[in-house]
Amino acid sequence: MKFKIAFLVILFCFPFSINAQEITYDWVIHNYTKKEVLIPMRDGTKLFTAIYEPKQNSEKHPILFFRTPYSISPYGKNKYNGSLCNGLKEFTEQQYIFVFQDVRGRYMSEGNFLEIRPFNPNKQGKEDIDESSDSYDTVEWLLKHTHNNGNVGVMGTSYGGFYAAMAGFSNHPAIKAISPQAPIVNWYLGDDIHHNGALMLADAYGFISSMEQPRRHPCVTMQPSTYSFSNNLYDDFLKAGTISYLTTLTGDSLQFWNDVVNHPDYDDFWKARDVQNGCMQKIKPAVLVVGGQFDAEDLFGTLTLHHAINKYSPKTPLFFIFGPWNHGGWNNGYFDHLGQVYFNGNTIDYYQKEVLFPFFEYYLRGVGKIPSKNHIFVTGINQWIANDKAFISHPKAYYFNQNGILSREKPTAENSYSEYVSDPKHPVPYTEKITTNRGIEYMVSNQKYASERQDVLTFQTSVLKDTVTLLGTIDIKFYTSITTTDADYVVKLIDVFPNDFSYTDSIRQKLPKPNYPMGNYQMLVRGDVMRGKYRNSFTTPAPFEPNKITKVEFQLNSIAHAFLPGHRIMVQIQSSWFPLVDRNPQIFTDIYKCNDTDFTTSTIKIYHQRKASSKIMLPIIDKSELKK
Repeated sequence: MKFKIAFLVILFCFPFSINAQEITYDWVIHNYTKKEVLIPMRDGTKLFTAIYEPKQNSEKHPILFFRTPYSISPYGKNKYNGSLCNGLKEFTEQQYIFVFQDVRGRYMSEGNFLEIRPFNPNKQGKEDIDESSDSYDTVEWLLKHTHNNGNVGVMGTSYGGFYAAMAGFSNHPAIKAISPQAPIVNWYLGDDIHHNGALMLADAYGFISSMEQPRRHPCVTMQPSTYSFSNNLYDDFLKAGTISYLTTLTGDSLQFWNDVVNHPDYDDFWKARDVQNGCMQKIKPAVLVVGGQFDAEDLFGTLTLHHAINKYSPKTPLFFIFGPWNHGGWNNGYFDHLGQVYFNGNTIDYYQKEVLFPFFEYYLRGVGKIPSKNHIFVTGINQWIANDKAFISHPKAYYFNQNGILSREKPTAENSYSEYVSDPKHPVPYTEKITTNRGIEYMVSNQKYASERQDVLTFQTSVLKDTVTLLGTIDIKFYTSITTTDADYVVKLIDVFPNDFSYTDSIRQKLPKPNYPMGNYQMLVRGDVMRGKYRNSFTTPAPFEPNKITKVEFQLNSIAHAFLPGHRIMVQIQSSWFPLVDRNPQIFTDIYKCNDTDFTTSTIKIYHQRKASSKIMLPIIDKSELKK
């Protein structure tokens, strides 16, 4: 979950004897000075900041700035941040100044914390603050109190990605480059808390119950969450029952949980927390957006921010890297697989050496050459492709047909459908594993367990003769009817491996379960949920008319994946994904206030007939694009 992922993954470096050229913890101590200061903001609030400055002052140095709500530990002038000799060692070797800051209201900083503090485009007086103004004021102070070259870069992952974006939107002239990585952009439409209006239950409840614990004064440790489940995530949430019951557990102590419960629709509360709101025009610093294809938390934010900057601020130098990573996986130092899916070697070296470090070097020190604009890792063929122009895909319709067939052929039958009974009292689990936390590998996990259930529809192609490579968003357009007044739709795109598929012995030893049978493995490539009552509008929900054929359309986030010869393309449709997503009672109501007695079964039909042809639009890319 997000609250367990720091703004930068830190692998602590213990001192040991190595060659003089290597950046070690001891080397950092001998070559850097650490200061801990309280930097005043325009409204008088002071933010706790750790500054690591090179002792060598023969030249001025660029500043690399991180802001986080997850603590800038270790605290203490003689305790150094281990990332300087790991993930940031290339920057350390070039004598960057490193600045880490606890955001307003968190850990050792003064003030009050506010989740996704809305951007204020019309600041007038000293009391008008937001995260961009706190970034601006900090940079002003740093320019006057460090031996810097006048150039500042800002970087952060997850919540830190949101703060990095806000720093860039401040348009301080010294901020030359930012790298928002897996940034939060919209907590209602697609990041963390909701997807398409449906509550991402496990993540939302765990994250909020951790982040929203009250703090009376600045401190180095926050009060731990008292609302965690520790046995079986599926059973624990099922026994808890309704959202109303979970709310009674939290009482009045978790303000943001109450905000979620009291704002079920996409109203002004959520719109104010859309990062695109009022700050996307004429962005001055260069921007490097970083994200992972299998990011369970903020994949939507990564893709949406990149798209929005490209659209609303076209003159901004914009760079993008999209790797085969989970949330923050690019900070791990080594990443060659996720779950049982292998990516043909470490994918981090390319990111750090070919993109991240050259990007900041070029814009903060004026050395080296600018990297390519777009870097995409295509899973399946497991290779990087780079290009300065947008990749061009060609959406092709794959239709649902009788007998579970997925094909390019449009249905011709006059009356044809597939159906299942959705029972929210026995929801489809999001994984076949018994888990105590949501985990990171479910986005590539084997979906065979789901395809064997009666409440999951499965459509698949015949065995592929040629490679089918997808790069872009996936449009879902289907016709449905239900016997109740509301339902969720979970759509999953799956790569079905050949029956005789097996990794080599050397690869199997690198995977979590070396002896796991990979024949007929049903790899989840992309999946998401659509809450049916929001099919027409997220601000104004509408009930279904029972048994009436109704069109439902939505998008799955972009993918970059190649289905190889011998594989099949599969689509699964279901109406629960628990407890990843909260249960829809399947009647039109305020789900956050409903009772156990409201949960009812619904017979759900997906039509595949001439006048109601359900389909999935796949973004197929030409082979020539892969050579660019």
